[in-house]
Amino acid sequence: MSEIREIAREAREASRILAKVRSDRKERALRAMADRIEGATGPLLEQNGVDVRKAREVGLPGPMVERLAMTERSIREMAQGIREVSALPDPVGEIVRMGRRPNGLVVGRMRIPLGVVGIIYEARPNVTADAAALCLKSGNAVILRGGSEAFHSNQAIAAILRETLVQEDLPREAVSMIPTTDRAAVREMLQLEEYIDVIIPRGGEELIRAVVAESRIPVIKHYKGVCHVFVDASADLEMAESVCLNAKVQRPAVCNAMETLLVHQDVAERFLPGMVARFREQGVEIRGCPRTKQLVSDVKEAREEDWPAEYNDLILAVRVVEDLDRAIDHIARYGSDHTESIITRDYASAQRFLQEVQSSVVLVNASTRFADGNQLGLGAEIGISTTKLHAYGPMGLEELCARKFVVLGDGHVR
Repeated sequence: MSEIREIAREAREASRILAKVRSDRKERALRAMADRIEGATGPLLEQNGVDVRKAREVGLPGPMVERLAMTERSIREMAQGIREVSALPDPVGEIVRMGRRPNGLVVGRMRIPLGVVGIIYEARPNVTADAAALCLKSGNAVILRGGSEAFHSNQAIAAILRETLVQEDLPREAVSMIPTTDRAAVREMLQLEEYIDVIIPRGGEELIRAVVAESRIPVIKHYKGVCHVFVDASADLEMAESVCLNAKVQRPAVCNAMETLLVHQDVAERFLPGMVARFREQGVEIRGCPRTKQLVSDVKEAREEDWPAEYNDLILAVRVVEDLDRAIDHIARYGSDHTESIITRDYASAQRFLQEVQSSVVLVNASTRFADGNQLGLGAEIGISTTKLHAYGPMGLEELCARKFVVLGDGHVR
């Protein structure tokens, strides 16, 4: 796999150039990328159509086909995401926490690019554009390896991005796409620690665990999204119904969709029958605890394996809990450190939930679907980290930087 090593070597060289590029040049290149993406809507849909047809022929699951398919709207959104990244403040070179030591030394921390970022992902062609835009703006080179199911889509998007880099007099190798679906290429990529600084896998738990097992390079992990909504005793139940419905059915196949609904016992009798009826109107299968089944007798009984399950489908586990403590305990035991929300009108309960739930995104009176880089003001996201080193939650420009110490002296010696 000498080809993969050469791609990584060239990316390393490109990263050294990018680290010195001024913000205005990066922003101009990103705007040009967005324009060219929109201008190529027809050819992109044609290449995506090849992937979608093949995916259906081989029986790819419906949710994965949904993530794979592109539309004119999704292409416009892809371009708009690039423009939003372009408009964000450039973190490279920012100095934070500057202070003077007792001996007169001035010590600060400067944000610098990570270097070369490797992205391994499944199904979603928009990741190609999002990752490239975020890495370029943060001064990083990126090596992309999309799934075989999106091969033609990813290659077409990457070709546009690389052509734009050349036109803007930036190194084409700043955005590289692995040109094969051979899994041996991924194994080779994961060994190139001398060229690649970090690996970010985006996809199912099986993919991420395989990457972690084989990689010699640090991996930012996000195994799965077991997201919870807890309806507290003081909740506005009309609000709770609206938030819970959105969290489950707006896009059930994504990692920030609600998988388990927890309901305080004091409001369960008033809340659950109507809520279950609304879920069923949307085709949701309910798997409930014994108390849930008492209140809505014809729901399917939940088993132990339902509580840690990520369904990525119109299936929802429901549990009635005694109080806030039991809800927090359930999340700590079965959650995946992704996203949790509480619906409450009680300030103390909201504050306890925010402080005691240790997931990467914690919300009050809002849908779990907001656990998304774009929605949280990052422009786009390179991925979601559910491990605390070195980033936690949706990752944007700042999370694609490290911080080095800068020290200013005046002839100081020790």
